[in-house]
Amino acid sequence: MRAILSLVIVPLVLSGSFATQYRPPPVSHTNFPKGFLFGSATASYQVEGAWNDTDKGESIWDHITHNNPNFIAEQQNGDIADDSFHKFKEDIRIMKDIGFKSYRFSISWPRVLPTGKVADGYSKTGLNYYTELIDELLANGIEPLVTLYHWDLPQALQEERGGWLNPNISDYFADYADFMFSKFAPKVKYWITINEPLSIVNGYGDDARAPALKELHGIGEYVAGHNLLLAHSKAYKLYQDKYSHNLGKISMAFCGSYCAPASDSVEDIEAAERCYQFTFGWFIHPVLKGDYHPLLRSIIDENSQWEGRKTSRLPYFSQQEIDQLKGSADFLGLNYYTMLLAKPGLAGLDPSDQRDSRVVTLWDPSWKPTVASWLRVAPEGLRMLLNKVKNDYGNPEVLITENGYPDDGSDPLNDTERINYYETHFAAIRQAIYEDGCNVVGHTSWSLMDNFEWRDGYKAKFGIFSVDFNSPNRTRTMKKSAYWLKNYIAMHDYL
Repeated sequence: MRAILSLVIVPLVLSGSFATQYRPPPVSHTNFPKGFLFGSATASYQVEGAWNDTDKGESIWDHITHNNPNFIAEQQNGDIADDSFHKFKEDIRIMKDIGFKSYRFSISWPRVLPTGKVADGYSKTGLNYYTELIDELLANGIEPLVTLYHWDLPQALQEERGGWLNPNISDYFADYADFMFSKFAPKVKYWITINEPLSIVNGYGDDARAPALKELHGIGEYVAGHNLLLAHSKAYKLYQDKYSHNLGKISMAFCGSYCAPASDSVEDIEAAERCYQFTFGWFIHPVLKGDYHPLLRSIIDENSQWEGRKTSRLPYFSQQEIDQLKGSADFLGLNYYTMLLAKPGLAGLDPSDQRDSRVVTLWDPSWKPTVASWLRVAPEGLRMLLNKVKNDYGNPEVLITENGYPDDGSDPLNDTERINYYETHFAAIRQAIYEDGCNVVGHTSWSLMDNFEWRDGYKAKFGIFSVDFNSPNRTRTMKKSAYWLKNYIAMHDYL
């Protein structure tokens, strides 16, 4: 799901040219290019429910919500969620009715491998569920975009030397990926290995995510991030070696909140670049270039030396690992929700990735707030991010893998602000394509329906379908935004 950037946000009143420079783009009605892939997204723990059906293993989110219920707003959990495990055919029907051409969903690692390890055996029930889901999507003309890991690590692997801190985790993930590729490679043409590595590491150096190992701040996030990158590269190479004849494409789904400089000063411009490199760039740069960006490397090495450490808190890749990482993406999956302004400063735990960045972030007061404290409406940031990717990495193919708007559900079906969010972000994408030459091939709306929003429980509603969580049927109802998207897609649909 969406990214929470772990940087301090403070109010800002802007003066000078910047306050008027960044304005939402005009809403153009230029059509998207032919074949543009409109889709919607969900994630396994957030929608499936059926947490202990048959032989599914426990995930780290099952574990933390059951053993520390206060970790989640109102002590909620994803035990039932939207019950998509039992209602996936209905979900596909409503996707088809809207006109979505793709559906991004994630496979629950412990649902198919209860202990996380292929050697320990797989769940036939779990495998059958995803087989039926993929077959039903294809039968309805919807492209499956499959994410292998969207945060629900098998608890058994967390208990074995620390989950993503374990140097063996990349091999376990590669084995899991191999198992999934062996079953679904002929049917699935788009794969996301790992969703939002930046958000995942928040759980290994902060308490923003499970497993909430805040005590490891400044070290845990970098070790986990390193292992995530190795896991991705091994899965990518494995696909190329064994399954590339299926012509599938593989990426990560990268995240952050795009940072613009708070002013035109050199210091603020440099702070914005650091902000980027400590969020999106932390993972994009190694995947495309083979190693950490020199800025990231030099800052963390310097800080580690100053702290009297014998080695850097940011691990090093071997030459073989660099060679395997380099170019390990056939497109870039980008999750975008909001943007920030950056200026120099120190904040956060000492040490931590937040403090290492030497950045504090701020809001432009003109950006409309939302029910989510971390998200304000700034579609211009999406265009800036797409241009950053184009200019820094040679204009790779980009699929926007998440983009959406939260409200509190107080007027559940009349979600006009969500419509405005999508319309202005679509306009920004079209400008990036036609005016800037960015290679954007699709957009994925988060989310198909209201669901479990991690630590916010069910308070923040991102769906274009409302879900009645008080009903055993988890009744889905179209919001105004769903009607709007249906008409919008039809207007642009000439596949």
